[in-house]
Amino acid sequence: MADLQFRNVPDALHERLRRYARESNCSMREAVLNAIEKELARWEWERNLAQRPETDIGADVSALLEEERSRRDNEIG
Repeated sequence: MADLQFRNVPDALHERLRRYARESNCSMREAVLNAIEKELARWEWERNLAQRPETDIGADVSALLEEERSRRDNEIG
């Protein structure tokens, strides 16, 4: 396993990490690794999404949502 060392971490960020670790009941090491993992997963997801071709469903999505909301509201009320 490789080592990674951080220097000159801004005090505010360090405090946020410390608070996150304490509230998550984990070590600072685990908190930092979790944060890095989440950010990399988000980055990979966005990259993969950007590579997907657009899908044309043949209708305006906002209109479909409005129709569904109206249908649901009529069933409830």
